[in-house]
Amino acid sequence: MAIEKALTHFDAEGQARMVDVSIKPETHRVAVATGEVLMKPSTAKLIAKGEVSKGDVLGIARVAGIQGIKRTSDLIPLCHPLRISGVDLKMKVNTRSPAGVQIRVEVQAVDRTGVEMEALTAVSVAALTIYDMCKAVDRGMRIEAVQLEEKRGGKSGHWKR
Repeated sequence: MAIEKALTHFDAEGQARMVDVSIKPETHRVAVATGEVLMKPSTAKLIAKGEVSKGDVLGIARVAGIQGIKRTSDLIPLCHPLRISGVDLKMKVNTRSPAGVQIRVEVQAVDRTGVEMEALTAVSVAALTIYDMCKAVDRGMRIEAVQLEEKRGGKSGHWKR
């Protein structure tokens, strides 16, 4: 029988709280998250050719994802604001079935808590931006498989899917 960890975002009375990380050492933190936006092959071809009427879908989605990282603590109530030191956000368009855009984000920081939520937020915001920019031609797009792939650093060490 596995021993479950206590949920740290609740106090002894069960009330939500922001975890005190002030005594934790600053360490190098890395998180990698992925996701995808599935769509019609014709929509993926428009993105790949740069022919979406709203503009450069991938460029704008990349900037939106990075902005999402910076705003994570504003969006997720119990997240700490972090000093992000690096972001690598990549997207790959697949024009064949299943057509879509694959998103991969790696976030780095030297801080007292991890950057998993920032990586997941970046993938989500980039995916939502792709949807927003292409919805006029494909309202049936689906955002799927947003997930953490890997995290490194801190007390819990290295975890990989």
